[in-house]
Amino acid sequence: MERLLLVEDDPTLTRMLTSFLATENFQVESVTGQSAAVEAMEISKPDLALVDISLEEGNGFAVCARAKELGVPVIFLTASSDEFSVVTGLDMGADDYISKPFRPRELVSRIRSVLRRAGSRQSTVTLGDLLIDTDKGVVLRNGQDLYLSALEYKLLLVFLNNRGQILSRDKLLEEIWDSAGDFVEDNTLTVYIKRLREKIEVDPQNPAHIKTIRGLGYRLEG
Repeated sequence: MERLLLVEDDPTLTRMLTSFLATENFQVESVTGQSAAVEAMEISKPDLALVDISLEEGNGFAVCARAKELGVPVIFLTASSDEFSVVTGLDMGADDYISKPFRPRELVSRIRSVLRRAGSRQSTVTLGDLLIDTDKGVVLRNGQDLYLSALEYKLLLVFLNNRGQILSRDKLLEEIWDSAGDFVEDNTLTVYIKRLREKIEVDPQNPAHIKTIRGLGYRLEG
């Protein structure tokens, strides 16, 4: 289920869109202002952001700028159909632009089109100072290959696909079981997390990427 961030300060439109998009199998998180939108993107990194330009706090252009830095596709939803707003939004890297009032099914069509384009072109993921190339299956820091083993790479992908979420040891074991041709035991998981940290962390003793959440599991930051 794709995750959408709706940045809109009209409560009626927010309720209508959230309900309708849920029927189209989208998970929607909604916020009303620039600061909350930036925080939500940094924590959960949605698959796409629907952003109104005029917000009760800040503006949609600033939200779009941060979304582009995080690699989040953006569709502007706005009553501002003037040429300046359209050009400014597209020049900032917005993936599409739809003026209010709009037909909900047209919006869904635009969302799916942008998601398809984003999926076809996004073969690299940035994580702090790391670059993960999912086409080539390599992880780089400053252009240098960190040479992850198959299981270390699989483990990192599990974290990437659940960025910002706490993953229990049982969940991690379920995801990586037998991916390298061997049974993965609980103690083995500890070893692989240690090895992964030694390769991707600048200071493995104080990890910036893979955090231990005491009593619960692990979480990939950023």
